[in-house]
Amino acid sequence: MDKKLDDAWKLLNSAELLHGATAIEQALDCLAAQISDALANAYPIALCVMGGGVVFAGKLLPRLGFPLEFDYLHATRYRSGTRGGEIEWAALPRMDLTGRSVLLLDDILDEGHTLAAARQRLLALGAACVMIAVLADKELGHEKPVAADFVGLSLPNRYVFGMGMDAHGLWRNLPGIYAMKEQ
Repeated sequence: MDKKLDDAWKLLNSAELLHGATAIEQALDCLAAQISDALANAYPIALCVMGGGVVFAGKLLPRLGFPLEFDYLHATRYRSGTRGGEIEWAALPRMDLTGRSVLLLDDILDEGHTLAAARQRLLALGAACVMIAVLADKELGHEKPVAADFVGLSLPNRYVFGMGMDAHGLWRNLPGIYAMKEQ
């Protein structure tokens, strides 16, 4: 266990801080204003994509001053790794989405496969519309299968962690966003 702990600290100490807590709080305030303008009268269902989206959702939802319902889904491609695989549906929303506006909350829009599949699945479950809000959008230099409707921050095409995003299952709890040291 000591080696894992040492490795975790080495990872953080060698990483580059991309966005600190102040920048993230400002981005959350801007996102909340944009989402409120778009959805305040829609009585939406906010859905958190577990587990990465939980930190983002927990910080964003108290900033939304309008009625909404909340649920979650769990779709993953990473399973604590650094490369995505097939989408695994661990949990779908329990609420009836029929005819409802859905606000899908996730930590990052990376390649976009998970969020594209989630949007498609939610529409198939009867959602009238699905709007996506992400804390961060990674700039990949190519088109993605889905675009977020609301984006807090842009990130370079590097492996990032913090604010819900993990590196080898670690550091989701950091109040900033860090990039792993480039090899």
